[in-house]
Amino acid sequence: MLGKEKAGPISNRAFGVDTAKLQNRYQQLQRLVHPDFFSQRSQTEKDFSEKHATLVNDAYKTLLAPLSRGLYLLKLHGVEIAEGTDYAMDQQFLMEIMEINEKLAEAQSEAAMKEIESIVRAKQKELSDNVSKAFEQDDFEKAKEILTKMRYFSNVEEKIKLKKIPL
Repeated sequence: MLGKEKAGPISNRAFGVDTAKLQNRYQQLQRLVHPDFFSQRSQTEKDFSEKHATLVNDAYKTLLAPLSRGLYLLKLHGVEIAEGTDYAMDQQFLMEIMEINEKLAEAQSEAAMKEIESIVRAKQKELSDNVSKAFEQDDFEKAKEILTKMRYFSNVEEKIKLKKIPL
């Protein structure tokens, strides 16, 4: 997905990405491999198109979202966060997550939901900025710690989305 050169919208070291360039490159690649352009071609070409269109879509989704982009960059450096591990989270952080989850469970109004959403968005922005600095400094352990925290907040974001959906 990513090369070592810095010519593209993202390098293997930099966490930051120019989303406009990323989207532009995604659209260019889709125009080259989208299955609609291969409907009158051989089965081999159709299979090639389908496979590569899927790869392009997966790469775009991975690079677009800060959490998945960070996890991917860690993986490039041989560092992975095992699913379901709490990577030695400090108690203060876990208490903060618990408090936000409690507020979310108790939230009855749209205003309360928006307040929680705003807090989570601000935390994700702060963590995203911090993980970017960690990658710039090649501090992969720090990046791993921050990305684990981002995963917690991502889970809260999912709970917020679910709570917004009327049953």
